[in-house]
Amino acid sequence: MSNTAAAQSGTDWASLSDAEWKKRLTEEEYRVLRKEGTERSGTSPLNQEKRQGQFVCAGCALPLFASDTKFESGTGWPSFFDHLPGAVETKTDFKLIYPRKEYHCARCGGHQGHVFNDGPEPTGLRYCNNGVALDFVPADDAA
Repeated sequence: MSNTAAAQSGTDWASLSDAEWKKRLTEEEYRVLRKEGTERSGTSPLNQEKRQGQFVCAGCALPLFASDTKFESGTGWPSFFDHLPGAVETKTDFKLIYPRKEYHCARCGGHQGHVFNDGPEPTGLRYCNNGVALDFVPADDAA
């Protein structure tokens, strides 16, 4: 089942078991989305994506970012200065000793990345996203 079909199927994302997530996702998607891993910098083809459209959660297809909020951060990860309303939830992450703000998909809880205060205006934020945690839906396909 495609992510778009899954999103429209009425799936109760909060009730999916670990085994069900492993069936739905690739090994790398599972590691990042469900185990809060990080992909290697510079490995995502989405870092070069420049078309109009939406970046959606690879776990449940919830639209997270509009293409007009994407910018080149020089980090090697897809970066955005704002998310779509209600699309993400944040928590504090202490995995590197110092606190960082981690964000997840608001629907399925899939780990996306971290948000930093070094982005462009108008928000000054940089949502640094794991490309493997996203799918891209071109504007022409969104209808």
